[in-house]
Amino acid sequence: MRTRPTVLYFAPAGHPAPDLVSAWADGKGFQFTHVSGRAEVEMAAIRSLPALIVVAEDAGDEGMELCRALKDDPYTGIIPLAVFTTRHAADNTGAWFEAGADEVLSPVFEPDEQRSRLDVLLARTQTGVSVHPSTRLAGTTEIEREIRVRLDSRQQFAVCYADLDHFKEYNDRYSYYDGDRVIYIVSRMLRDVVKGMCPDDGFVGHIGGDDFIFILPIDAVSRICNEIIGVFDTLIPFQYSEQDRRAGYFFGKDRRGQLYRVPLMTLSIGIVTNERRQFMHPAQVSGLATEMKSYAKTLPGSIFVVDRRQDADSDT
Repeated sequence: MRTRPTVLYFAPAGHPAPDLVSAWADGKGFQFTHVSGRAEVEMAAIRSLPALIVVAEDAGDEGMELCRALKDDPYTGIIPLAVFTTRHAADNTGAWFEAGADEVLSPVFEPDEQRSRLDVLLARTQTGVSVHPSTRLAGTTEIEREIRVRLDSRQQFAVCYADLDHFKEYNDRYSYYDGDRVIYIVSRMLRDVVKGMCPDDGFVGHIGGDDFIFILPIDAVSRICNEIIGVFDTLIPFQYSEQDRRAGYFFGKDRRGQLYRVPLMTLSIGIVTNERRQFMHPAQVSGLATEMKSYAKTLPGSIFVVDRRQDADSDT
């Protein structure tokens, strides 16, 4: 059974938890846990990634050190952290923010506003962790959510899995900095083309590395994918040196140290639709899109391929 998300309240032993925070947590369906030891908070943050950590002002220097420690660690730094105070002092509030707090709740705010600030803090954090940090495109969680929404609404749609060919060899010849630039260029290109040509129904996400997902209405697949490939094949050669660009390849080494020709990067797009298939879960869509992407990568040049198969019990 899946456990409920937790709200940790860090305060000295015997310090009562504020009713406002505990009631807010209960209303959200969170488990509210009062913790008096800093080490216990840090262990829980690493092991379970709480939905929220609230630090009482009375935790003093230890509370500020906890804030700094959690926010200095990229893994625990994504956990939203609020400070609850019983008095308002501008210098004290500033010190908590400097220590890493994401929000400071003080009596200057009415109870309804304090609850609203906690709501916004959670929403802001969720937005931050659901996008890919390098491209700011939707990440895997949002991609799955988008597919599920379209399945639940019984829309007909196409999921397009785009992957760069020969990207690893490019990174090996040039640098990870150049590779990151290519990923950023591709992310902007995909977003600009998809949102420019399909502003209402288009969606673009970044799985990670050189793998992207975009979702389109079925009737938009051909024109948008052709546009993407045209733009890609125009822009990407300029990410190579003039010598490599003119030659159309460079020499790489395989695992045995043997030289071989590495073509310029191309783009393979595997596409699956629910036009002839019935999907019950995003994982089914993802698995088939991955299969189609792998097939597209066996073909030369930048290309998109659409799965034309249908379920055995579908109408012909």
